[in-house]
Amino acid sequence: ERAVALILVLCVSGMRAETARYSVPEEAERGSFVANIAKDLGLTGEELLARKARVVPEGEKQYLQLNQHTGDLVVREQMDREELCGQSEPCLVRFEVLLESPLQSFRAEVRLTDINDHAPAFLNKEIILKMSESTVPGSRFLLESAHDPDVGNNSLQHYSIGSNEYFLVHTRRRSDGRRYAELVLDRALDREQQAEVAFSITAVDGGTPPRSGTALIRVVVLDINDNIPVFAQTLYKVSVKENSSQDAIVVVVSASDFDAGTNGEIVYSIVQNSEENFETFKINPETGQIRLKKTLDYEETKTYEIDVQATDGGGLSTHCKVEVQVKDVNDNAPEVIITSLTSTLSEAAPPNTVVALFNVRDRDSGDNGRTTCELTAEQPFRITLLAADSYALVTSETLDREQVEEYNVTVRARDEGSPALSASKTLLVRLLDVNDNAPTFTQAIYTMVMSENEPAGRILGRLSATDPDAGENARVRYALVPPPTGALAAASFVSVDAESGIVRNLRPLDYEKVRALEVTVRAADGGSPPLSAQAVLRVVVRDENDNAPVLLHPPPDGSAAGELVPRWAPSGYLVAKVVAVDADSGQNAWLSYELAKATEPGLFRVGLHSGEVRTARAVTERDAARQRLVVLVRDRGQPPRSATATLAVALVDDFSDAFHQLGHDPVSGQQQQVAEEEMLTTYLIASLCCVSSLFLLSILVLTANTLCKARVRAELPPPSPSCYADGDFASNGVGSTGTLSPAYRYEMCLTSGSGRSEFQFLRPILP
Repeated sequence: ERAVALILVLCVSGMRAETARYSVPEEAERGSFVANIAKDLGLTGEELLARKARVVPEGEKQYLQLNQHTGDLVVREQMDREELCGQSEPCLVRFEVLLESPLQSFRAEVRLTDINDHAPAFLNKEIILKMSESTVPGSRFLLESAHDPDVGNNSLQHYSIGSNEYFLVHTRRRSDGRRYAELVLDRALDREQQAEVAFSITAVDGGTPPRSGTALIRVVVLDINDNIPVFAQTLYKVSVKENSSQDAIVVVVSASDFDAGTNGEIVYSIVQNSEENFETFKINPETGQIRLKKTLDYEETKTYEIDVQATDGGGLSTHCKVEVQVKDVNDNAPEVIITSLTSTLSEAAPPNTVVALFNVRDRDSGDNGRTTCELTAEQPFRITLLAADSYALVTSETLDREQVEEYNVTVRARDEGSPALSASKTLLVRLLDVNDNAPTFTQAIYTMVMSENEPAGRILGRLSATDPDAGENARVRYALVPPPTGALAAASFVSVDAESGIVRNLRPLDYEKVRALEVTVRAADGGSPPLSAQAVLRVVVRDENDNAPVLLHPPPDGSAAGELVPRWAPSGYLVAKVVAVDADSGQNAWLSYELAKATEPGLFRVGLHSGEVRTARAVTERDAARQRLVVLVRDRGQPPRSATATLAVALVDDFSDAFHQLGHDPVSGQQQQVAEEEMLTTYLIASLCCVSSLFLLSILVLTANTLCKARVRAELPPPSPSCYADGDFASNGVGSTGTLSPAYRYEMCLTSGSGRSEFQFLRPILP
């Protein structure tokens, strides 16, 4: 189709008008507006559409596009001016606008205007130039040009170089308009001063903003033999020990030549100014090392003078002198001579106390004969210089024999030779003890245990105190400290052995009277004045089971206590309570109760720990009216101790029956039973009186309580001394650790309207 359109254009070439010219920047974006073809051709958009207007490019690639509706010519594809035209200017893109009905063709061209889209660039980033140091100032050197594909003002405009002392740059223009650079030597070069000159060259274009490219120029300065060798020193002074071995290095001479290559290569030699030098020394021609051909002798020759020559590859030479001093070797060690020594020293000696005086000698001379003294270990001593080579060993701080008893003080003398020689002397210093430490008990409180009633003289334990001093100052003696006036004289119970610290009891102790005692003990050393320390000795008495239980109820007078039990008493009815105490403590005072003997064993039981006697079952008519019970009270000591209580129990129906049973016994005819019945009757009458009194007293108390309860409470009399309240037994010599329980209270009252006197038995009211 494109070929047919081209043929049609050629056929109607006679109808073409003058070429239309447009311009657009290179690399314009797709769709960028170029021109309105319809307006330039005098046609409307409808006419362009009707006549099928289209753009026919001159080349194969279509860069432009025509909008048939609006007549706008726009960019179809981005165009790179440097790619299409290179350095040619102007850069034109030609095309034809083809119309049909009738067939017409219009020539047009679009000029691509350059934009500064390229920076100048050097082909080589590093340019190396070689110049002789004899190059004349003003000489010019052509440099490699930078390349910039842009044209016009956007192309390369000038060159510049970095700051340096030797070169300038000139920008030149060729016949085709391109610019190049010339490097001009502004100052003479000196390779020995600067073997290479490096700087940057920059090519700058004329765009806005301008772009630039940079390369590095390295100018290598070529050498000429314009310098003679130079020794580092014109005079070398060295010292050599007389015992140096053969072939030992004496000195190394060094010369430098600023030239390069063979012009800078140096050869060393010794100028033979004497036969002795020739026989004694040799030199390495390349390194300048001077060595010994034979050993030296300080006594023969003390000084040598050697002339050394250095020659470069161009034949230029220079000289230096070497003075060799033969050095005496350090073959004598110092000597330490003790002139005074104190072998024993009190630990109380103050600082700066003189321990020893000594001298130091060295037969060498110079540094080999100069000496210094020091101590080889960290000890409380130091060395003081008294005069030339005269010293004193003194204490530097306070001493403590308890930490260190003796010191081996080593004094070392060293000379300043090379290598240094030294000698040592060891002094033994013993410290004498001073009583500066008091004894120390191993414990602040010693607790010892003894059993009560233990015989006198038994070992209870041992006190122990230590004293870090020595001899008599460390000998510890023990004693009891007298107690203050009015305190318990513990010295009458225990004693302490003065030498061994063994504690013994002086007499048996009763736990119930003395349970523990404390005494202060003292440990004193044998120093002058003596030092002492104190500790507390606590002796604890261990209880033994040496007390049997004591009955409080019933009283232990040998007679049986009488108790009344109604026939209607159920199982568990409280008959009586056996109360006992034990003066011992701990398990020795733990009491247990058991029924040892009974008329009818199955009718009653006893509480193991309470001592309460209760019915084990309900009382029946078949049970005997009179019962006899034996209760055994036993402690838990080893061996256990015990006591027994006897109870007489009467089973009654009513009060008169109780009198009948207590007063008449048709079965028994023995005198002892009659006495028991009389005693029981007496007890019953007394009990009746007490119950009646308590009943009347209760009525009065209740009435008074109703009227003034608070006042009655405030004015109530204290408990009766006959009651066993807490602490009563302790006042009578009985320990508070007994097993007496609080007293039981029984309520007894008469029934109203009864035709005869009788007791009504009720259950006990526990507090």
